[in-house]
Amino acid sequence: MCKSVDPWFPPARLAWLIALALAGVMQSASAEEYFNPALLEVDNPAMKGVDLSSFARGTQKPGKYRVEVVVNDQSMYTREIEFKSVASPQGEPLLQPCLSTGLLQSYGVKTEQFPDLGQEGECVNFAAIPDASADFIFGAQKLLLSFPQASLNAQARGYVAPEMWDEGINALLLNYSISGDNTWGRNSATNNSQSQYANLRPGINIGPWRLRNYSTWRRDTDGKAQWDSVYTYAQRNIVPLKSQMTLGDSSSPSDVFDSIPFRGGQLASDDEMLPDSQKGYAPVVRGIARTNAQVVIRQNGYIIYQSYVAPGAFEITDMYPTGGAGDLSVSVKEADGSEQDFVVPYASVPVLQREGRLKYSLTAGQYRPSDSNVENRPLMQGTAIYGLPQGFTLYGGVQQSRPYQSYALGVGKNMGDLGAISADVTQAWSSPEKMSKTSGQALRLRYSKNFTDTGTNFSATSYRYSTAGYYGMQEVMDSDGDSNALQDRRRNRAELTLSQNLGPAFGSLTGSAVREDYWNADKTMSSYSVSYNNAWNGITWGLSYTYNNNTGAGGSDGDKTYNKDQILALNISIPLDRFLSNTWASYSLNTSKKGDTTHTVSLSGMALQENALNWSVQQGYGNDGVGHSSNLSADYHGTYGEVTGGYSTDKNMQRMNYGLNGGILVHANGVTLGQPFGETIALIKAPGAAGVGVKGQTGVRTDFRGYTVASNVSPYRKNSLSLDTETLPDDVELQLTTQTAIPTRGAVVRTEYITSVGARVLMTLSRINGKPVPFGATVTIATDRNSAGFIVGDQGQVYLTGLENSGVLIARWGMDNDEQCRINYRLPEADAGVVLNNEICK
Repeated sequence: MCKSVDPWFPPARLAWLIALALAGVMQSASAEEYFNPALLEVDNPAMKGVDLSSFARGTQKPGKYRVEVVVNDQSMYTREIEFKSVASPQGEPLLQPCLSTGLLQSYGVKTEQFPDLGQEGECVNFAAIPDASADFIFGAQKLLLSFPQASLNAQARGYVAPEMWDEGINALLLNYSISGDNTWGRNSATNNSQSQYANLRPGINIGPWRLRNYSTWRRDTDGKAQWDSVYTYAQRNIVPLKSQMTLGDSSSPSDVFDSIPFRGGQLASDDEMLPDSQKGYAPVVRGIARTNAQVVIRQNGYIIYQSYVAPGAFEITDMYPTGGAGDLSVSVKEADGSEQDFVVPYASVPVLQREGRLKYSLTAGQYRPSDSNVENRPLMQGTAIYGLPQGFTLYGGVQQSRPYQSYALGVGKNMGDLGAISADVTQAWSSPEKMSKTSGQALRLRYSKNFTDTGTNFSATSYRYSTAGYYGMQEVMDSDGDSNALQDRRRNRAELTLSQNLGPAFGSLTGSAVREDYWNADKTMSSYSVSYNNAWNGITWGLSYTYNNNTGAGGSDGDKTYNKDQILALNISIPLDRFLSNTWASYSLNTSKKGDTTHTVSLSGMALQENALNWSVQQGYGNDGVGHSSNLSADYHGTYGEVTGGYSTDKNMQRMNYGLNGGILVHANGVTLGQPFGETIALIKAPGAAGVGVKGQTGVRTDFRGYTVASNVSPYRKNSLSLDTETLPDDVELQLTTQTAIPTRGAVVRTEYITSVGARVLMTLSRINGKPVPFGATVTIATDRNSAGFIVGDQGQVYLTGLENSGVLIARWGMDNDEQCRINYRLPEADAGVVLNNEICK
């Protein structure tokens, strides 16, 4: 037994042996290869008579193997395929995949043109398709399928056949987001306060069914706590209808009518089931904070987001989807107790569908108000959108409830270079309690266009006018007989979201606007914002302006709710890579119509592996008695979750805020903790491979058991999930580092990576007579049925992976592997790396 590493061992020989071992396991199992042993005898008489016949045949056993399926050089997915042993023309056993005609159809094969393929449920006869072939690369676990182009259907770009969709595994999952703050006042203007907020999103997956809940909990400084359930529903896909069925709490679509929260049932088209090339916006919340502020976002009366921002312009893009639509009401609570409110429209685009495409929704149940004092009245809604020739789309719908009825009809047109436009009219009849019956109309015009030549994008432009007698369903439902609540109803509403690229040297310009006025009320609601951004040699700067006028906010300067305010912000960021990597110095200026001007300098950056830690330090000064302000914040993305924290102070207060976000997944293999989950996720299973990173996911690494969760997974699409080999432990080898998953919406798909955990050894094997084990012999681990065969090279040397400190190996050689010997080995203690060892094969 040799313990030390021979410094004179030629590196070239080691590399040659490793390459030989890899080449050996990469042999094809479906075609005969011929190795000329005479080449090995050149300048090496000891190799004379070497038997390589076992490498000329695919000798693997039939059965089910999890393989990557590649069709015409395009990776499709990774799945379990059954392989059967068939005889080659020379009578040798070969492995061939057992594929059904339905599976071939999912690959685009015109199976109807080849009647000799066989019956459904049987293994297809590949010989029935001229020039088609199936090649099983056993060592790489790849199945290469090749079909002539004439035998394939023309498929839409991005098409993934429903037969390839994976419903995932049964699992329990919980997303959680916990945040809070403690504020200490420094003068009479600011009192001591504290608040806590929790966002919980539990779920259960059973087959194609998804049970989901979205609950929030909030406690204020007086200790008053409140639970709210945003929704609870069960959902599953209806594949033949390209639709989702939802039972429970949800919100109706907003493409024809305004979205209505309901409790009941809904069947609605799911555009994600269509290819990317056949698919017809989630809002980004932007604003400007004057001080260290708390941002609270509500939708349909429910708080769906709460966070803390530093002075200056902010942008919120990480809101969890709520499963519904509706404008976002944003409250920015400043450190001095003041508050600014504005509305972000949940922007909509013209209703267009491709020719022949029907998009529909059917909703029935009860109205689900956020106010517990409002009656849960029954409702029904149906919408349909159909694509006509010449770029036209016809759409309409009906709403029905006890006090309300409405019908909508509209048409859209794709005007090519001029953009897309749609127009519709809604006729409504309302019979609120304690009020006379009324009727009215709402007219709406929507426009969208991306001018590629000029870089202009009108992502959402809309105008709506309502007559004096028109009421929306939600307005009538929420009034619940209170006639005063219906006096202030919308008359005009206009929305605009615009972005303009000014060229490589001149930056970009973005803007948004929303304005409403009301019948029987002398008030308006308007929010306008515009920003300019540019960059040069890594230096970025931006200028932002926002104007909010919310005369209906129910407040005044006396109670520090700013119904009308204008704020201007300037931001400059300079990279400091010459001094500190991944670090930036920034300056910002904020000035408000209220008279405050604040200057802030900051240092921010990213640290740790994969930039998992984001940090920021700020120092500010303001005029008009604002004085100094400071802010510290950090955000760490780790294997088991995300931790946030911050400290801010100014002349009015000191605030400590904190947060913990993450996900818990319970599955057949145990419990896995991770960062916050998305709607559709993948469970990565690599047993024994702890601390391995996942490419494209910041801070995501396998836990101590080798499990983790990947969240950036798109439903009904091919997702390639790759493990970062640079983070593999020294004692772990992977057969495949990339797996392909195609989940359905809300699925938890499991991607399994075959790991080999143990020492890497270069072992020299000798027989009892002193001669080396023959060249080409195959060595396997006796206790591992799935052990790959390691091929013996020159002078009895073999490179092995995944070995325990001691065990038994079996070496086989000969025409039918009829000669063998056993190796009882014990590895010496050695540092990480390749261990050299000598053993006797008996």
